[in-house]
Amino acid sequence: MMPFLYFPEDKTEYIPAIITLVIFMIAASIVMYLFYKRSKKEEQAFKENYEQELNDNQGRE
Repeated sequence: MMPFLYFPEDKTEYIPAIITLVIFMIAASIVMYLFYKRSKKEEQAFKENYEQELNDNQGRE
């Protein structure tokens, strides 16, 4: 039976885990960048729409 925590004597067994970790960290960074970029576009569209509605409402009064 294997112990609860397994720390291998041969440290090369860590290489696949490190590669997987690096891949997921890069992917997470890319996704966060895309979310940030999309959020900025939506914020700009909202501001333009808000200002247009504000100007339309002021013109009616």
